[in-house]
Amino acid sequence: MKYFLPLFLTFLLTQSIAQHAYILSQRDQAEVIDGLLDDRLKNLLPNLMRREGIDMWVIISREYNEDPVIKTMLPATWMASRRTTMLVVFDKGADKEMEYLAVARYDVGKVFKRSWNPEQQPDQWKQLGKIIEERNPKKIGVNKAFAYGHADGISANDYDELLKVLSKPLQSHVVSAEKLAVSWLEARTEKEMTIYPQICRIAHEIIAEGFSDRVIQPGVTTTDDVVWWYREKIKELKLDTWFHPSVEIQRTGSDDSMVIMPGDLLHVDFGITYLRLNTDTQQHAYVLKAGETTAPDFLKNALAKGNKLQDILTSNFKEGKTGNQILADARKQAIDQGITPSIYTHPIGYHGHAAGTTIGMWDMQGGVPFTGEYPMHFKTAYSIELNATVPIAEWKKDIKIMLEEDGYFDEIGFRYIDGRQIELILIPKLSGNSLRHISK
Repeated sequence: MKYFLPLFLTFLLTQSIAQHAYILSQRDQAEVIDGLLDDRLKNLLPNLMRREGIDMWVIISREYNEDPVIKTMLPATWMASRRTTMLVVFDKGADKEMEYLAVARYDVGKVFKRSWNPEQQPDQWKQLGKIIEERNPKKIGVNKAFAYGHADGISANDYDELLKVLSKPLQSHVVSAEKLAVSWLEARTEKEMTIYPQICRIAHEIIAEGFSDRVIQPGVTTTDDVVWWYREKIKELKLDTWFHPSVEIQRTGSDDSMVIMPGDLLHVDFGITYLRLNTDTQQHAYVLKAGETTAPDFLKNALAKGNKLQDILTSNFKEGKTGNQILADARKQAIDQGITPSIYTHPIGYHGHAAGTTIGMWDMQGGVPFTGEYPMHFKTAYSIELNATVPIAEWKKDIKIMLEEDGYFDEIGFRYIDGRQIELILIPKLSGNSLRHISK
């Protein structure tokens, strides 16, 4: 069997014919990424800087030690910082255009314009200091943060070098840009939300194909086989992922074999990265036994409890409400309604586990320090990640319905970006002919 399995899986991969939502070429992806970035810099960032009271944002990063924020501001053809990359955003006032400066030998993308001539000033740091001194900002934000690693991208050396090139009065103007960085990372624009549904749809379609008889042969295929099929599929489609998928089995009895069998309840945790945006999805599938045309009612009812917990959580979303407040209120309501909840919902966007309002962690159901105290803002996206523990009398054990779907919150309310799972995926998915055959 150990020699047969790799050949079997290779056959499955080559025979896969499922059609997915259209995926752009690398060249077209770059054009979309740059367009989205230009829109964010010109139409989103000024409002965020004014909201947080920072009139100059200085972002410094060195090659191979990239600031998480600077990676979201580079053009698509830049894979990383080059040497020492310095970007400066300066707000000249409400009625004036923002300045976007690159203390570099060349423009950085379409927006950040070259503002350093090494022939005139060989010292890049002194040029940065000159730019800042000339503009005399009230608050110089740098990515130095306590709570969010996403906003803590400036190295100790670069921070020290920055202070050295500033006059004593301006040194006192240097502040943490933590809230600004988090706001930049968490905010989703209208243009991004036009394309996000298709990104989530691609992820859903890949999950559905992996949880099908195109990939799974009960009694032969293991959970690891499916995991690696997902990894290969991502590469085949020229996508990326930000974490290694997982596939797990819950079943009656004590058999812990990883071979997928009829009667198993399967669970997948899966995500892709496309156009710099991420997905994070968990769904369940049921492997039909001989003669079955649907999953048992007790599993359908268990999934319904998971959906109910989702509804309870998202009904508590409110602008200005902290993650810890949402967590406490949702848990109380769920428990009062007879659901055993565990909630660990996080923002999503430029990162999988993104910056923003954290709503619980699996091991912090009483609240999360710092990131759980961050208030919720409109126009932000979240992975609604949670589980409900459900006793199954027929299996004489508890199971966990572990769900995760990406959603968006704005002034209208909360919505799932590409819907959510409300029915178990069936393996195999029976056609009309199959149903007629079984009914006989």
